[in-house]
Amino acid sequence: MGRAYQNRKESMAKTAGAKTKVYSKYSKEIYVSAKTGGFDPDGNLSLRRLIDGAKKDQVPSHVIKNAIDKAKSGAGEDYERATYEGFAPGGCSVIVDCLTDNNKRTWTDVRNCFMKTDSKIGSPGSAAHMFEHQSVFVFNGEDDEAVLEDLMMADVDVTDVVAEDGKISVFCPHTEFFKAKTAIHECYPTLELDVEEVTFVPQVDADIAAEHVERFEKFMAMLDDCDDVQNVYHNGVLPE
Repeated sequence: MGRAYQNRKESMAKTAGAKTKVYSKYSKEIYVSAKTGGFDPDGNLSLRRLIDGAKKDQVPSHVIKNAIDKAKSGAGEDYERATYEGFAPGGCSVIVDCLTDNNKRTWTDVRNCFMKTDSKIGSPGSAAHMFEHQSVFVFNGEDDEAVLEDLMMADVDVTDVVAEDGKISVFCPHTEFFKAKTAIHECYPTLELDVEEVTFVPQVDADIAAEHVERFEKFMAMLDDCDDVQNVYHNGVLPE
């Protein structure tokens, strides 16, 4: 799971590099989280995780503050979450996570991404069963057994620990995010986390054949260009 997960992260990062897209993504997520769960990060763990993630991705503090202030004022759009599932070029499963103030527009935009790349949009549940909602942490290291033992001693519910290519990947249930993050920092105080996120992790990988790579990358790029798309999860593994 470890190396395949890293490959997927790298392929998704290629189409998510524009700063304005990253800022917009976090601004929407922080606004919605603050509006629905409260403005205090100490009492709203979802908001705290988003703020930590935004800072890690170098989102300016004024972008974070403006999103929270907008939620406090009651101004701004009424976003709701929309999720679409299907199969990308090469046959891998995909989940498209959106925040939208216009469902009809978002549905049209996402459907066009599928149709114009010969992909197949499916019904709810058609792809979601291939994924698990998990917390993921990645950092430098070699000894996965020692990390597993340390986290178990801290009473963290660990799903898997993988050591590969000098990186350790820790997978836990999404509800264990802050408990696992705290335990990692307590066990390894000087450690820097390369990845710390709640995401959908595929249960099974799907290799994407070379002849499908170009269309797959076009599909991902088109989704990234959609303003309402927040995250795209897939189980595809590109050839090295």
